[in-house]
Amino acid sequence: MATPLDLEEQEQLDQLKAFWKRYGTLLTWTLIAVLAAFAAWNGWHWWQRDQAVKAGSMFDQLDKAAQAGDADQAGRVFADMKSNYPRTAYTEQGGLLAAKVQFDKGQSDAALATLAWVGTNAVEVEYQTIAHLRAAGILLDQKKYDDALKQLDAATAPDFAALADDRRGDVLLAQGKKDEAKAAYTKAWKAMDPKVDYRRLIDAKLVALGAAPADAASAAEVSR
Repeated sequence: MATPLDLEEQEQLDQLKAFWKRYGTLLTWTLIAVLAAFAAWNGWHWWQRDQAVKAGSMFDQLDKAAQAGDADQAGRVFADMKSNYPRTAYTEQGGLLAAKVQFDKGQSDAALATLAWVGTNAVEVEYQTIAHLRAAGILLDQKKYDDALKQLDAATAPDFAALADDRRGDVLLAQGKKDEAKAAYTKAWKAMDPKVDYRRLIDAKLVALGAAPADAASAAEVSR
């Protein structure tokens, strides 16, 4: 004869069976999805770490080539890095380093191509901006002023705004647009931290154009 406890347990069991019949498949698939997502997350982070380690090893090779002044080898290593590990910080840094040694060795076109890749493909906007700023400098040397200005338009990282305006002033001055150059230099001077030594160079450019900043002019007056 069934006891009240037996009947209660049977009722709970029947309820559990009914619940599982109704929701069991959904719960199973939900659990599978969660476990799959967790496995994918772990796999993704393992892959990222593996990519970073391998890219770091190649960066060391590139750095050695740069120190030796071997622009061709630096270019080859960077080509492998951007082909195999394009989304790593090492490759972004490698591009900037490769471009520097290429430019130093007179390979301006190769340097511009390298910087163009970093400017387009770098994950961090800061690396993109540095690439655009350096490309603008090369194009300024080549007297390709319009192209240089386009590079500066693409240099959008806020922390580099003052440097971008300073370089813009250089380009505009080279074009003979003195008033526009003054405006760009003034904007750069105002935006740059007074503690940064480079601000003195911008100050000197403004003084040379007869547009010394007000506080700089006052300081000069006091020192007389």
